[in-house]
Amino acid sequence: MSATLADSLDFRLLNDFQRGFPLVTEPWAALGGQLGCGAGTVLARLAALQADAKISRVGPVFAPNRIGASTLAAMAVPVADLPRVAAIVSAFPGVNHNYRREHRYNLWFVASAPDESALALSLDAMGRATGCPPIALPLLEEFHIDLGFDLANGRRTRHAVGPAMPRRQLAAADWRLIDALHDGLPWLARPYQAIGEACGRTEADVIQTLAGWLADGTLRRFGVVVRHRELGYRANAMCVWAVPCEVVSRLGHALASHDGVSLCYRRSSPGPEWPYTLFCMIHGQSRDAVDARRAELAHAVGLTAFPSAVLFSTDCYKQCGARYTAPQTLPAGRDTRPGLAA
Repeated sequence: MSATLADSLDFRLLNDFQRGFPLVTEPWAALGGQLGCGAGTVLARLAALQADAKISRVGPVFAPNRIGASTLAAMAVPVADLPRVAAIVSAFPGVNHNYRREHRYNLWFVASAPDESALALSLDAMGRATGCPPIALPLLEEFHIDLGFDLANGRRTRHAVGPAMPRRQLAAADWRLIDALHDGLPWLARPYQAIGEACGRTEADVIQTLAGWLADGTLRRFGVVVRHRELGYRANAMCVWAVPCEVVSRLGHALASHDGVSLCYRRSSPGPEWPYTLFCMIHGQSRDAVDARRAELAHAVGLTAFPSAVLFSTDCYKQCGARYTAPQTLPAGRDTRPGLAA
């Protein structure tokens, strides 16, 4: 295969299949049919992209708080102590993203747990283990959560944000499926069959369940999960504004409507030490490009009058898919035998 053809295939695999991934018995062959190559070539290129850390996996991205509890959290850590504290935080299994950012609150991570009480206990344990009590910033209102990033021009799939959905009550068989999917699909000709064998379900049942979760919003998307930094988008900033509650929803929806915003949401403010309520993430190929886009957005939306901060990330300590675990008590009256869908 020529270098040009490999580059073209890689770009399409990275760009075109972050969502809408085939839920069929032989998905790699289905992708090959769209790309004009064989299933073996698709598998080889995706495995190479994962080995090069350009993708983390091909698999599910669950909607926030749909099957468990999660929160963004931050710690103010003495700079000299950051490596130690970051390692302790990253070792907690519920932590899936952990970054250093430029601010007094300089360690930022996402933590998940089966429910809010377990999440609170986990955060408390992190504080005791590190000597740096975290602040929790739970999601209050979603304006845009990334459905994929267009690597050609920075545009992204927009989605309508409806009312918050209640947490799903899942059976034991569903939790086993979620656990089997944590690292993504295996590089096998029939990956859904292999996932089913790992969790005691049939191939058809795995496919049907994933399709149902996509349809009802449990899954935000299913497909290639890219690593922006390794693909050249090395500058990223969390941009925040202290917006009063009576206008934050209107301004948040306005901000989320613009290209260049990969994440946008309202989060709880724990108090004057962190007064910011409106958050967005901006990715770019340079710091100057991110700064310029932030200034354009703030002016266009009408955010320039509000107190704000820009927190560029400088170090990534952990980045992986969220590992969701089953609650200790599963719903009563559900058939949890392997092979039966929820």
